[in-house]
Amino acid sequence: MAKCNGRCTLVGFCCLQLIAALERQIFDFLGYQWVPILANFLHIMAVILGIFGTIQYRSKYLIMYAAWLVLWVGWNAFIICFYLEVGHLSQDRDFIMTFNTSLHRSWWMENGPGCLVTPVMNSNLAPEDHHVITVTGCLLDYQYIEVVSSAMQIFLALFGFVYACYVSKVFMEEEDSFDFIGGFDSYGYQAPQKTSHLQLQPLYTSG
Repeated sequence: MAKCNGRCTLVGFCCLQLIAALERQIFDFLGYQWVPILANFLHIMAVILGIFGTIQYRSKYLIMYAAWLVLWVGWNAFIICFYLEVGHLSQDRDFIMTFNTSLHRSWWMENGPGCLVTPVMNSNLAPEDHHVITVTGCLLDYQYIEVVSSAMQIFLALFGFVYACYVSKVFMEEEDSFDFIGGFDSYGYQAPQKTSHLQLQPLYTSG
């Protein structure tokens, strides 16, 4: 029962991770955030691998899924530091999320709850093919929306990591207790000896 509960819980967390990753992928596409798009794609593949490993009793797949979650936690911690501008990180100077190929920002910057976008006409600050805008009235700044999203990803990843380690440990213990290659050898089973149905009769010869 414990194994079943662990498997069901892990599948549930994987489904939540999949939904959260797809939701995040959509908004990163809208904001042309190429680095997060790539990271989200890898995360979706890893979560699908974790679901498959849980259903098919594959401990190796769960170990790979758990290892990816460690990297995923680190990536989301970096996103939190980036949007809060921890250390020398700066959103105005660093365009890491777009591979430094464009000046696009998070989609939530202009489309957050209550945000009012006003274009600044004839601004000399605008680079070629870009325009300057002012955003006011936001109920929640886009930085904090991104931080909350990453914090939720970390929360789900931590629980997924714990249950992935637990379920993979159960699977490996079962593999050790039953030898799939040797059959019943681990239980001391011995095949019955073949006996011949021919009985040897003494031969009598006349002298």
